Amino acid sequence: MTEKGSFHVYDTTLRDGAQQEGLNLTVADKLAIARQLDGLGVGFIEGGWPGANPKDTAFFARAREELKLQHAELAAFGATRRAGVRAADDPLIAALRDSGASVVTLVAKSHDRHVELALRTTLEENLAMVRDTVEHLRAEGQRVFLDAEHFFDGYRANRAYALEVLRTAFEAGAEVAALCDTNGGMLPGWVSDVVADVIETTGGRVGIHCHNDTGCAVANSLAAVDAGATHVQGTINGYGERTGNADLISVVANLELKLDRAVLPPGLLREATRIAHAVAEVTNVPPASRQPYVGTSAFAHKAGLHASAIKVDPDLYQHMDPLAVGNDMRLLVSDMAGRASIELKGKELGFDLSGDSPEMKALVTRVTERVKVLESRGYTFEAADASFELLLAEELEGRRPAYVEVESWRVITETRPGDDALSEATVKLVAGGIRYVVTGEGNGPVNALDQALRTAIGQAFPEVAAFELIDYKVRILDQGHGTDAITRVLIETTDGESSWVTVGVGANVIEASWGALLDGITFGLRAHGVSPDVSPDVSPDVSPDVSL
Repeated sequence: MTEKGSFHVYDTTLRDGAQQEGLNLTVADKLAIARQLDGLGVGFIEGGWPGANPKDTAFFARAREELKLQHAELAAFGATRRAGVRAADDPLIAALRDSGASVVTLVAKSHDRHVELALRTTLEENLAMVRDTVEHLRAEGQRVFLDAEHFFDGYRANRAYALEVLRTAFEAGAEVAALCDTNGGMLPGWVSDVVADVIETTGGRVGIHCHNDTGCAVANSLAAVDAGATHVQGTINGYGERTGNADLISVVANLELKLDRAVLPPGLLREATRIAHAVAEVTNVPPASRQPYVGTSAFAHKAGLHASAIKVDPDLYQHMDPLAVGNDMRLLVSDMAGRASIELKGKELGFDLSGDSPEMKALVTRVTERVKVLESRGYTFEAADASFELLLAEELEGRRPAYVEVESWRVITETRPGDDALSEATVKLVAGGIRYVVTGEGNGPVNALDQALRTAIGQAFPEVAAFELIDYKVRILDQGHGTDAITRVLIETTDGESSWVTVGVGANVIEASWGALLDGITFGLRAHGVSPDVSPDVSPDVSPDVSL
Protein backbone atom coordinates (compact mmCIF):
# COMPACT_ATOMS: atom_id res chain seq x y z
CA MET A 1 0.00 0.00 0.00
CA THR A 2 1.09 3.56 -0.66
CA GLU A 3 2.93 5.24 2.21
CA LYS A 4 1.83 8.74 3.16
CA GLY A 5 5.17 10.30 2.25
CA SER A 6 5.61 8.63 -1.12
CA PHE A 7 4.62 9.98 -4.53
CA HIS A 8 0.94 9.31 -5.23
CA VAL A 9 -0.19 7.84 -8.56
CA TYR A 10 -3.96 8.11 -8.39
CA ASP A 11 -6.22 6.56 -11.03
CA THR A 12 -9.76 7.82 -11.57
CA THR A 13 -10.72 5.70 -14.60
CA LEU A 14 -13.64 4.08 -12.76
CA ARG A 15 -15.14 7.43 -11.77
CA ASP A 16 -14.04 10.37 -13.90
CA GLY A 17 -13.02 8.23 -16.87
CA ALA A 18 -16.42 6.51 -16.86
CA GLN A 19 -18.02 9.86 -17.71
CA GLN A 20 -16.73 9.54 -21.28
CA GLU A 21 -19.46 9.66 -23.91
CA GLY A 22 -20.46 6.15 -24.97
CA LEU A 23 -18.60 4.42 -22.13
CA ASN A 24 -20.83 2.37 -19.83
CA LEU A 25 -19.23 0.13 -17.23
CA THR A 26 -20.99 -2.64 -15.35
CA VAL A 27 -19.93 -3.55 -11.81
CA ALA A 28 -18.14 -6.58 -13.27
CA ASP A 29 -16.34 -4.30 -15.74
CA LYS A 30 -15.18 -2.04 -12.93
CA LEU A 31 -13.87 -4.96 -10.90
CA ALA A 32 -11.97 -6.28 -13.92
CA ILE A 33 -10.44 -2.86 -14.65
CA ALA A 34 -9.49 -2.39 -10.99
CA ARG A 35 -7.49 -5.62 -11.11
CA GLN A 36 -5.65 -4.41 -14.21
CA LEU A 37 -4.89 -1.05 -12.60
CA ASP A 38 -3.50 -2.81 -9.56
CA GLY A 39 -1.27 -4.79 -11.90
CA LEU A 40 0.18 -1.52 -13.19
CA GLY A 41 1.09 -0.60 -9.62
CA VAL A 42 -0.93 2.59 -9.18
CA GLY A 43 -1.18 3.71 -5.57
CA PHE A 44 -4.88 4.57 -5.51
CA ILE A 45 -7.93 3.46 -7.49
CA GLU A 46 -10.96 5.74 -7.25
CA GLY A 47 -13.89 3.35 -7.45
CA GLY A 48 -16.78 5.78 -7.78
CA TRP A 49 -19.33 7.63 -5.65
CA PRO A 50 -21.06 5.28 -3.19
CA GLY A 51 -24.44 6.47 -2.03
CA ALA A 52 -24.99 8.74 -5.01
CA ASN A 53 -24.86 5.99 -7.64
CA PRO A 54 -26.37 2.51 -7.07
CA LYS A 55 -23.82 0.89 -9.38
CA ASP A 56 -20.95 2.43 -7.45
CA THR A 57 -22.50 1.39 -4.15
CA ALA A 58 -22.68 -2.18 -5.47
CA PHE A 59 -19.09 -1.95 -6.67
CA PHE A 60 -17.75 -1.10 -3.21
CA ALA A 61 -19.85 -3.85 -1.65
CA ARG A 62 -18.45 -6.45 -4.05
CA ALA A 63 -14.94 -5.01 -3.86
CA ARG A 64 -14.80 -5.75 -0.13
CA GLU A 65 -15.29 -9.44 -0.90
CA GLU A 66 -13.75 -9.87 -4.35
CA LEU A 67 -10.88 -7.40 -4.78
CA LYS A 68 -7.54 -8.53 -3.42
CA LEU A 69 -5.33 -5.56 -4.28
CA GLN A 70 -1.57 -5.96 -3.98
CA HIS A 71 -0.39 -2.42 -4.72
CA ALA A 72 -3.35 -0.02 -4.68
CA GLU A 73 -5.73 1.33 -2.07
CA LEU A 74 -9.36 1.81 -2.99
CA ALA A 75 -10.65 5.37 -2.74
CA ALA A 76 -14.29 6.38 -2.46
CA PHE A 77 -15.29 9.67 -4.06
CA GLY A 78 -17.89 12.01 -2.61
CA ALA A 79 -18.80 15.61 -1.86
CA THR A 80 -18.56 17.60 1.33
CA ARG A 81 -21.67 17.59 3.49
CA ARG A 82 -24.70 19.59 2.46
CA ALA A 83 -25.14 23.12 3.67
CA GLY A 84 -26.86 23.32 7.04
CA VAL A 85 -26.44 19.60 7.84
CA ARG A 86 -23.83 18.07 10.15
CA ALA A 87 -21.44 15.68 8.44
CA ALA A 88 -22.35 12.97 10.94
CA ASP A 89 -26.01 13.27 9.89
CA ASP A 90 -25.55 13.44 6.10
CA PRO A 91 -26.53 10.09 4.45
CA LEU A 92 -24.03 10.60 1.61
CA ILE A 93 -21.22 11.00 4.13
CA ALA A 94 -22.46 7.84 5.82
CA ALA A 95 -22.14 6.02 2.50
CA LEU A 96 -18.49 7.10 2.32
CA ARG A 97 -17.91 5.87 5.88
CA ASP A 98 -19.57 2.54 5.11
CA SER A 99 -17.90 1.99 1.74
CA GLY A 100 -15.00 0.04 3.18
CA ALA A 101 -12.53 2.29 1.37
CA SER A 102 -9.48 3.31 3.37
CA VAL A 103 -9.30 6.62 1.47
CA VAL A 104 -12.05 9.15 0.80
CA THR A 105 -11.57 11.81 -1.87
CA LEU A 106 -13.85 14.78 -1.22
CA VAL A 107 -14.72 17.21 -3.95
CA ALA A 108 -15.05 20.76 -2.63
CA LYS A 109 -15.88 24.05 -4.29
CA SER A 110 -12.88 26.39 -4.45
CA HIS A 111 -14.35 28.92 -6.90
CA ASP A 112 -16.38 31.60 -5.11
CA ARG A 113 -18.99 31.95 -7.88
CA HIS A 114 -19.60 28.18 -7.85
CA VAL A 115 -20.17 28.28 -4.11
CA GLU A 116 -22.78 31.01 -4.41
CA LEU A 117 -24.44 29.90 -7.67
CA ALA A 118 -24.15 26.09 -7.62
CA LEU A 119 -24.19 25.31 -3.89
CA ARG A 120 -26.38 28.34 -3.15
CA THR A 121 -24.66 28.99 0.13
CA THR A 122 -22.21 31.46 1.61
CA LEU A 123 -18.46 31.38 1.31
CA GLU A 124 -18.22 30.93 5.08
CA GLU A 125 -20.60 27.96 5.09
CA ASN A 126 -18.62 26.31 2.30
CA LEU A 127 -15.49 26.49 4.47
CA ALA A 128 -17.46 24.99 7.36
CA MET A 129 -18.65 22.17 5.09
CA VAL A 130 -15.05 21.38 4.16
CA ARG A 131 -13.83 21.51 7.77
CA ASP A 132 -16.68 19.48 9.27
CA THR A 133 -16.56 16.73 6.62
CA VAL A 134 -12.79 16.26 6.69
CA GLU A 135 -12.67 16.20 10.50
CA HIS A 136 -15.55 13.73 10.70
CA LEU A 137 -14.04 11.24 8.24
CA ARG A 138 -10.60 11.55 9.81
CA ALA A 139 -12.16 10.82 13.22
CA GLU A 140 -13.69 7.69 11.65
CA GLY A 141 -10.18 6.50 10.72
CA GLN A 142 -10.20 7.21 6.99
CA ARG A 143 -7.51 9.05 5.06
CA VAL A 144 -8.93 12.11 3.33
CA PHE A 145 -7.86 13.69 0.05
CA LEU A 146 -9.44 16.89 -1.27
CA ASP A 147 -10.28 17.57 -4.91
CA ALA A 148 -10.43 21.35 -5.20
CA GLU A 149 -12.88 21.68 -8.06
CA HIS A 150 -12.40 24.49 -10.58
CA PHE A 151 -9.36 25.52 -8.56
CA PHE A 152 -7.40 27.27 -11.29
CA ASP A 153 -10.36 29.32 -12.47
CA GLY A 154 -11.26 30.06 -8.86
CA TYR A 155 -7.66 31.09 -8.10
CA ARG A 156 -7.75 33.59 -10.95
CA ALA A 157 -11.10 34.99 -9.83
CA ASN A 158 -10.41 35.13 -6.08
CA ARG A 159 -6.98 33.88 -5.08
CA ALA A 160 -7.48 34.52 -1.38
CA TYR A 161 -10.65 32.44 -1.14
CA ALA A 162 -9.31 29.55 -3.25
CA LEU A 163 -6.28 29.33 -0.98
CA GLU A 164 -8.48 29.56 2.14
CA VAL A 165 -10.41 26.47 1.03
CA LEU A 166 -7.11 24.55 0.87
CA ARG A 167 -5.91 25.86 4.25
CA THR A 168 -9.19 24.82 5.83
CA ALA A 169 -8.87 21.29 4.43
CA PHE A 170 -5.26 20.93 5.55
CA GLU A 171 -6.01 22.19 9.06
CA ALA A 172 -8.91 19.72 9.34
CA GLY A 173 -6.63 16.80 8.44
CA ALA A 174 -6.74 16.43 4.67
CA GLU A 175 -3.57 14.68 3.54
CA VAL A 176 -3.40 16.22 0.08
CA ALA A 177 -5.30 18.81 -1.96
CA ALA A 178 -5.52 18.05 -5.66
CA LEU A 179 -5.87 21.20 -7.74
CA CYS A 180 -8.42 20.47 -10.46
CA ASP A 181 -8.33 22.04 -13.92
CA THR A 182 -11.97 21.05 -14.22
CA ASN A 183 -12.65 22.95 -17.44
CA GLY A 184 -9.33 21.86 -18.96
CA GLY A 185 -8.36 25.35 -20.08
CA MET A 186 -4.92 25.74 -18.51
CA LEU A 187 -1.45 25.75 -20.10
CA PRO A 188 1.75 24.34 -18.54
CA GLY A 189 3.31 27.67 -17.56
CA TRP A 190 0.14 28.82 -15.84
CA VAL A 191 -0.19 25.54 -13.93
CA SER A 192 3.42 25.68 -12.79
CA ASP A 193 3.06 29.21 -11.42
CA VAL A 194 -0.12 28.44 -9.50
CA VAL A 195 1.15 25.17 -8.01
CA ALA A 196 4.37 26.82 -6.84
CA ASP A 197 2.38 29.63 -5.20
CA VAL A 198 0.00 27.21 -3.48
CA ILE A 199 2.83 25.14 -2.00
CA GLU A 200 4.71 28.21 -0.82
CA THR A 201 1.61 29.85 0.65
CA THR A 202 -0.13 26.90 2.32
CA GLY A 203 2.78 24.55 3.01
CA GLY A 204 0.45 21.63 2.28
CA ARG A 205 0.84 18.64 0.01
CA VAL A 206 -0.47 19.42 -3.47
CA GLY A 207 -1.78 17.17 -6.21
CA ILE A 208 -2.92 17.78 -9.80
CA HIS A 209 -6.02 16.72 -11.74
CA CYS A 210 -6.08 17.82 -15.39
CA HIS A 211 -8.50 17.61 -18.29
CA ASN A 212 -7.37 17.68 -21.89
CA ASP A 213 -9.46 20.43 -23.46
CA THR A 214 -6.35 22.33 -24.60
CA GLY A 215 -4.50 19.13 -25.48
CA CYS A 216 -2.16 19.84 -22.55
CA ALA A 217 -3.40 17.49 -19.82
CA VAL A 218 -0.20 15.43 -19.70
CA ALA A 219 2.04 18.49 -20.06
CA ASN A 220 0.08 20.33 -17.37
CA SER A 221 0.40 17.36 -15.02
CA LEU A 222 4.17 17.22 -15.56
CA ALA A 223 4.44 20.99 -15.04
CA ALA A 224 2.64 20.62 -11.72
CA VAL A 225 5.02 17.86 -10.61
CA ASP A 226 7.98 19.97 -11.68
CA ALA A 227 6.60 22.78 -9.50
CA GLY A 228 6.35 20.50 -6.48
CA ALA A 229 3.13 18.46 -6.73
CA THR A 230 3.57 14.94 -5.35
CA HIS A 231 0.15 13.50 -6.18
CA VAL A 232 -0.99 13.08 -9.80
CA GLN A 233 -4.41 11.98 -11.01
CA GLY A 234 -5.38 10.62 -14.42
CA THR A 235 -7.13 7.85 -16.30
CA ILE A 236 -5.98 4.88 -18.33
CA ASN A 237 -6.03 5.70 -22.06
CA GLY A 238 -7.06 9.26 -21.22
CA TYR A 239 -10.73 8.36 -20.79
CA GLY A 240 -13.00 11.11 -19.55
CA GLU A 241 -15.66 13.66 -20.31
CA ARG A 242 -15.32 15.91 -23.38
CA THR A 243 -11.73 15.48 -24.60
CA GLY A 244 -10.74 13.30 -21.67
CA ASN A 245 -8.46 13.38 -18.65
CA ALA A 246 -4.69 13.24 -18.45
CA ASP A 247 -3.52 9.88 -19.79
CA LEU A 248 -2.04 8.35 -16.65
CA ILE A 249 0.29 6.01 -18.53
CA SER A 250 1.84 8.89 -20.48
CA VAL A 251 2.28 10.88 -17.27
CA VAL A 252 3.88 7.99 -15.40
CA ALA A 253 6.08 6.93 -18.33
CA ASN A 254 7.38 10.48 -18.71
CA LEU A 255 8.11 10.71 -15.00
CA GLU A 256 9.94 7.39 -14.89
CA LEU A 257 11.67 7.28 -18.26
CA LYS A 258 12.34 10.97 -18.91
CA LEU A 259 12.61 12.52 -15.45
CA ASP A 260 14.09 9.50 -13.69
CA ARG A 261 11.47 9.49 -10.93
CA ALA A 262 10.46 6.04 -9.66
CA VAL A 263 6.70 6.41 -9.11
CA LEU A 264 5.57 2.80 -9.71
CA PRO A 265 6.86 -0.41 -8.12
CA PRO A 266 9.97 -1.65 -9.97
CA GLY A 267 9.31 -3.41 -13.26
CA LEU A 268 5.58 -2.76 -13.50
CA LEU A 269 5.83 -0.03 -16.16
CA ARG A 270 6.63 -2.88 -18.56
CA GLU A 271 3.00 -3.98 -18.11
CA ALA A 272 1.66 -0.66 -19.43
CA THR A 273 0.94 -1.68 -23.03
CA ARG A 274 -0.73 -4.94 -22.07
CA ILE A 275 -2.86 -3.25 -19.42
CA ALA A 276 -3.87 -0.31 -21.64
CA HIS A 277 -5.12 -2.74 -24.29
CA ALA A 278 -6.76 -5.05 -21.74
CA VAL A 279 -8.73 -2.13 -20.29
CA ALA A 280 -9.72 -1.07 -23.82
CA GLU A 281 -11.18 -4.53 -24.35
CA VAL A 282 -13.28 -4.23 -21.20
CA THR A 283 -14.54 -0.74 -22.06
CA ASN A 284 -15.16 -1.75 -25.69
CA VAL A 285 -13.48 1.47 -26.78
CA PRO A 286 -10.95 0.68 -29.55
CA PRO A 287 -7.42 1.58 -28.39
CA ALA A 288 -5.94 4.63 -30.10
CA SER A 289 -3.18 3.38 -32.38
CA ARG A 290 -1.27 6.67 -32.06
CA GLN A 291 -1.44 6.80 -28.26
CA PRO A 292 2.00 7.69 -26.87
CA TYR A 293 4.05 4.83 -25.46
CA VAL A 294 1.40 2.08 -25.68
CA GLY A 295 -0.31 2.62 -29.06
CA THR A 296 0.27 0.06 -31.81
CA SER A 297 1.78 2.84 -33.93
CA ALA A 298 3.87 4.39 -31.12
CA PHE A 299 7.02 2.69 -32.44
CA ALA A 300 5.94 1.96 -36.02
CA HIS A 301 8.25 3.05 -38.84
CA LYS A 302 7.22 3.41 -42.45
CA ALA A 303 9.70 5.55 -44.37
CA GLY A 304 12.56 3.69 -46.03
CA LEU A 305 15.07 6.25 -44.72
CA HIS A 306 13.97 5.54 -41.14
CA ALA A 307 14.24 1.79 -41.68
CA SER A 308 17.78 2.14 -43.06
CA ALA A 309 18.82 4.05 -39.95
CA ILE A 310 17.04 1.67 -37.58
CA LYS A 311 18.85 -1.25 -39.19
CA VAL A 312 22.08 0.34 -37.94
CA ASP A 313 20.78 1.52 -34.56
CA PRO A 314 17.09 1.48 -33.44
CA ASP A 315 17.70 4.54 -31.23
CA LEU A 316 18.29 6.74 -34.26
CA TYR A 317 14.55 7.09 -34.88
CA GLN A 318 13.08 6.07 -31.50
CA HIS A 319 13.04 8.16 -28.33
CA MET A 320 13.31 5.07 -26.11
CA ASP A 321 13.33 1.28 -26.03
CA PRO A 322 9.66 0.27 -26.47
CA LEU A 323 10.20 -2.77 -24.22
CA ALA A 324 10.34 -0.38 -21.25
CA VAL A 325 6.55 0.00 -21.54
CA GLY A 326 5.92 -3.49 -22.89
CA ASN A 327 5.51 -2.32 -26.48
CA ASP A 328 7.48 -3.31 -29.56
CA MET A 329 8.94 -1.72 -32.66
CA ARG A 330 7.03 -2.34 -35.88
CA LEU A 331 8.19 -1.94 -39.46
CA LEU A 332 5.45 -0.99 -41.90
CA VAL A 333 5.70 -2.19 -45.48
CA SER A 334 4.37 0.30 -48.00
CA ASP A 335 5.19 2.04 -51.26
CA MET A 336 7.73 4.05 -49.22
CA ALA A 337 9.64 0.86 -48.46
CA GLY A 338 13.26 0.38 -49.35
CA ARG A 339 15.48 -2.67 -49.06
CA ALA A 340 16.09 -2.03 -45.37
CA SER A 341 12.34 -1.94 -44.64
CA ILE A 342 11.82 -5.27 -46.37
CA GLU A 343 14.78 -6.89 -44.60
CA LEU A 344 13.69 -5.68 -41.16
CA LYS A 345 10.05 -6.61 -41.71
CA GLY A 346 11.12 -10.03 -42.95
CA LYS A 347 13.18 -10.53 -39.80
CA GLU A 348 10.18 -9.51 -37.68
CA LEU A 349 8.13 -12.22 -39.43
CA GLY A 350 10.83 -14.87 -39.14
CA PHE A 351 12.47 -14.57 -42.57
CA ASP A 352 16.21 -13.96 -42.86
CA LEU A 353 16.68 -11.64 -45.85
CA SER A 354 19.98 -10.15 -44.74
CA GLY A 355 22.36 -12.17 -46.90
CA ASP A 356 24.79 -10.46 -49.29
CA SER A 357 24.53 -13.06 -52.04
CA PRO A 358 23.37 -11.84 -55.46
CA GLU A 359 20.35 -14.15 -55.18
CA MET A 360 19.25 -12.70 -51.84
CA LYS A 361 19.76 -9.13 -53.00
CA ALA A 362 17.72 -9.88 -56.13
CA LEU A 363 14.95 -11.42 -54.04
CA VAL A 364 14.72 -8.40 -51.72
CA THR A 365 14.70 -6.09 -54.72
CA ARG A 366 11.86 -8.12 -56.31
CA VAL A 367 9.82 -7.99 -53.12
CA THR A 368 10.41 -4.25 -52.76
CA GLU A 369 9.33 -3.52 -56.31
CA ARG A 370 6.37 -5.88 -56.09
CA VAL A 371 5.12 -4.16 -52.93
CA LYS A 372 5.32 -0.77 -54.64
CA VAL A 373 3.42 -2.04 -57.69
CA LEU A 374 0.72 -3.69 -55.60
CA GLU A 375 0.30 -0.61 -53.42
CA SER A 376 -0.10 1.50 -56.54
CA ARG A 377 -3.03 -0.77 -57.42
CA GLY A 378 -4.69 -0.27 -54.04
CA TYR A 379 -3.16 -2.89 -51.77
CA THR A 380 -1.80 -1.92 -48.36
CA PHE A 381 0.54 -4.11 -46.36
CA GLU A 382 1.28 -1.86 -43.39
CA ALA A 383 -1.87 -3.16 -41.66
CA ALA A 384 -1.93 -6.58 -43.33
CA ASP A 385 1.11 -8.47 -42.09
CA ALA A 386 -0.44 -11.83 -42.97
CA SER A 387 -0.79 -10.97 -46.66
CA PHE A 388 2.78 -9.65 -46.72
CA GLU A 389 4.06 -12.85 -45.13
CA LEU A 390 2.31 -14.88 -47.83
CA LEU A 391 3.96 -12.67 -50.46
CA LEU A 392 7.38 -13.24 -48.89
CA ALA A 393 6.78 -16.99 -48.72
CA GLU A 394 5.82 -17.00 -52.39
CA GLU A 395 9.05 -15.28 -53.39
CA LEU A 396 11.22 -17.47 -51.15
CA GLU A 397 9.55 -20.78 -51.97
CA GLY A 398 8.88 -20.13 -55.63
CA ARG A 399 5.11 -20.55 -55.36
CA ARG A 400 2.20 -19.01 -53.49
CA PRO A 401 1.20 -21.06 -50.42
CA ALA A 402 -2.08 -22.69 -51.39
CA TYR A 403 -4.30 -25.34 -49.90
CA VAL A 404 -7.04 -25.33 -52.51
CA GLU A 405 -7.56 -24.94 -56.23
CA VAL A 406 -10.52 -22.66 -56.79
CA GLU A 407 -12.70 -23.36 -59.81
CA SER A 408 -15.32 -20.68 -59.31
CA TRP A 409 -17.52 -18.85 -56.85
CA ARG A 410 -20.70 -16.82 -57.10
CA VAL A 411 -23.05 -14.90 -54.83
CA ILE A 412 -26.76 -14.29 -55.19
CA THR A 413 -28.80 -11.91 -53.04
CA GLU A 414 -32.56 -12.33 -53.06
CA THR A 415 -35.09 -9.95 -51.63
CA ARG A 416 -38.84 -10.36 -51.26
CA PRO A 417 -41.36 -7.74 -50.13
CA GLY A 418 -41.61 -7.71 -46.35
CA ASP A 419 -38.62 -10.00 -45.81
CA ASP A 420 -34.96 -9.35 -45.09
CA ALA A 421 -32.51 -9.86 -47.95
CA LEU A 422 -30.88 -13.29 -47.99
CA SER A 423 -27.53 -13.97 -49.62
CA GLU A 424 -26.44 -17.33 -50.97
CA ALA A 425 -22.91 -18.17 -52.10
CA THR A 426 -21.69 -21.19 -54.05
CA VAL A 427 -18.03 -22.16 -54.04
CA LYS A 428 -16.44 -24.82 -56.22
CA LEU A 429 -12.91 -25.88 -55.31
CA VAL A 430 -10.55 -28.84 -54.96
CA ALA A 431 -9.04 -29.48 -51.53
CA GLY A 432 -7.04 -32.56 -50.57
CA GLY A 433 -7.72 -34.15 -53.95
CA ILE A 434 -11.50 -33.88 -53.58
CA ARG A 435 -13.74 -31.52 -55.48
CA TYR A 436 -16.25 -29.71 -53.28
CA VAL A 437 -19.33 -27.82 -54.34
CA VAL A 438 -20.62 -25.94 -51.31
CA THR A 439 -23.47 -23.51 -50.78
CA GLY A 440 -23.53 -21.12 -47.85
CA GLU A 441 -26.14 -18.65 -46.65
CA GLY A 442 -25.58 -15.43 -44.74
CA ASN A 443 -26.99 -12.06 -43.78
CA GLY A 444 -24.93 -10.47 -46.54
CA PRO A 445 -22.92 -11.55 -49.58
CA VAL A 446 -19.57 -11.54 -47.74
CA ASN A 447 -20.97 -13.50 -44.80
CA ALA A 448 -22.44 -16.09 -47.20
CA LEU A 449 -19.16 -16.34 -49.11
CA ASP A 450 -17.23 -16.77 -45.86
CA GLN A 451 -19.57 -19.56 -44.73
CA ALA A 452 -19.30 -21.43 -48.04
CA LEU A 453 -15.51 -21.08 -48.29
CA ARG A 454 -14.80 -22.23 -44.74
CA THR A 455 -17.23 -25.13 -45.03
CA ALA A 456 -15.59 -26.35 -48.25
CA ILE A 457 -11.98 -26.04 -47.08
CA GLY A 458 -12.89 -27.39 -43.65
CA GLN A 459 -13.73 -30.78 -45.14
CA ALA A 460 -10.05 -31.32 -45.96
CA PHE A 461 -8.52 -29.19 -43.20
CA PRO A 462 -10.46 -29.39 -39.89
CA GLU A 463 -8.31 -26.63 -38.40
CA VAL A 464 -10.47 -24.12 -40.30
CA ALA A 465 -13.35 -24.78 -37.90
CA ALA A 466 -11.52 -22.69 -35.27
CA PHE A 467 -11.14 -19.67 -37.58
CA GLU A 468 -13.52 -16.77 -37.20
CA LEU A 469 -13.79 -13.42 -38.95
CA ILE A 470 -13.67 -10.71 -36.24
CA ASP A 471 -13.20 -7.45 -38.16
CA TYR A 472 -14.05 -6.24 -41.64
CA LYS A 473 -13.11 -2.88 -43.13
CA VAL A 474 -13.97 -1.53 -46.58
CA ARG A 475 -12.50 1.48 -48.31
CA ILE A 476 -13.38 2.93 -51.71
CA LEU A 477 -10.08 3.98 -53.29
CA ASP A 478 -11.04 6.08 -56.31
CA GLN A 479 -14.23 7.75 -55.17
CA GLY A 480 -14.53 9.77 -58.35
CA HIS A 481 -15.62 6.61 -60.15
CA GLY A 482 -18.66 6.12 -57.89
CA THR A 483 -20.02 2.58 -57.92
CA ASP A 484 -17.35 1.59 -60.47
CA ALA A 485 -14.53 2.38 -58.02
CA ILE A 486 -11.72 0.07 -56.92
CA THR A 487 -12.41 -1.35 -53.46
CA ARG A 488 -9.99 -2.44 -50.73
CA VAL A 489 -11.00 -4.81 -47.95
CA LEU A 490 -9.10 -5.60 -44.74
CA ILE A 491 -10.21 -8.70 -42.85
CA GLU A 492 -9.04 -9.78 -39.41
CA THR A 493 -9.32 -13.47 -38.58
CA THR A 494 -8.73 -15.26 -35.28
CA ASP A 495 -8.19 -18.83 -34.16
CA GLY A 496 -9.09 -17.97 -30.58
CA GLU A 497 -5.47 -17.45 -29.54
CA SER A 498 -4.07 -14.97 -32.06
CA SER A 499 -5.34 -12.90 -34.96
CA TRP A 500 -4.06 -11.85 -38.36
CA VAL A 501 -5.05 -9.33 -41.03
CA THR A 502 -5.24 -9.89 -44.77
CA VAL A 503 -5.99 -7.53 -47.63
CA GLY A 504 -7.94 -7.89 -50.85
CA VAL A 505 -8.48 -5.47 -53.73
CA GLY A 506 -11.01 -5.76 -56.52
CA ALA A 507 -13.37 -4.03 -58.85
CA ASN A 508 -16.16 -4.56 -56.31
CA VAL A 509 -16.48 -5.31 -52.62
CA ILE A 510 -17.28 -9.01 -53.18
CA GLU A 511 -14.21 -9.64 -55.30
CA ALA A 512 -11.99 -7.78 -52.85
CA SER A 513 -13.51 -9.69 -49.94
CA TRP A 514 -12.91 -13.04 -51.63
CA GLY A 515 -9.19 -12.36 -51.93
CA ALA A 516 -8.89 -11.32 -48.28
CA LEU A 517 -10.97 -14.28 -47.08
CA LEU A 518 -8.93 -16.82 -49.00
CA ASP A 519 -5.64 -15.29 -47.79
CA GLY A 520 -6.94 -15.33 -44.22
CA ILE A 521 -7.62 -19.08 -44.33
CA THR A 522 -4.35 -19.78 -46.14
CA PHE A 523 -2.33 -17.86 -43.57
CA GLY A 524 -4.14 -19.53 -40.68
CA LEU A 525 -3.47 -23.04 -41.97
CA ARG A 526 0.17 -22.17 -42.61
CA ALA A 527 0.51 -20.71 -39.09
CA HIS A 528 -0.91 -23.95 -37.68
CA GLY A 529 1.83 -25.91 -39.46
CA VAL A 530 -0.50 -27.58 -41.93
CA SER A 531 1.27 -28.75 -45.10
CA PRO A 532 -0.42 -27.81 -48.38
CA ASP A 533 0.53 -31.25 -49.66
CA VAL A 534 -1.69 -33.13 -47.20
CA SER A 535 -4.28 -35.14 -49.13
CA PRO A 536 -6.29 -38.36 -48.74
CA ASP A 537 -5.47 -41.50 -50.75
CA VAL A 538 -7.29 -40.23 -53.79
CA SER A 539 -5.66 -39.45 -57.08
CA PRO A 540 -5.87 -35.74 -57.90
CA ASP A 541 -6.85 -36.74 -61.43
CA VAL A 542 -9.99 -38.41 -60.13
CA SER A 543 -11.12 -35.54 -57.89
CA PRO A 544 -14.39 -37.10 -56.71
CA ASP A 545 -17.20 -34.61 -56.14
CA VAL A 546 -18.68 -33.77 -52.75
CA SER A 547 -21.68 -31.48 -52.67
CA LEU A 548 -22.66 -29.84 -49.40
